Amino acid sequence: MKTTVKYDIEVIKEEALQLVKNRLVNRQQSIYTLCKYIPHRDWLNFELELEKNEFLLRDRIIDLLSHESWEND
Repeated sequence: MKTTVKYDIEVIKEEALQLVKNRLVNRQQSIYTLCKYIPHRDWLNFELELEKNEFLLRDRIIDLLSHESWEND
């Protein structure tokens, strides 16, 4: 049975942060890059949630990471 996942913006931000931390994507890449890591059946819900929160697919991933905190080296 295939089920789609309901994404909310906080889940999307956390997914993006984890992909950046794991160096699978770069902060400067477009949000569209994340589609490689989201199941195809869930992409529409993912995209609708981004639009609802005024993000465009051409925006940078760093825009999703505004809550990111930096630690001292």
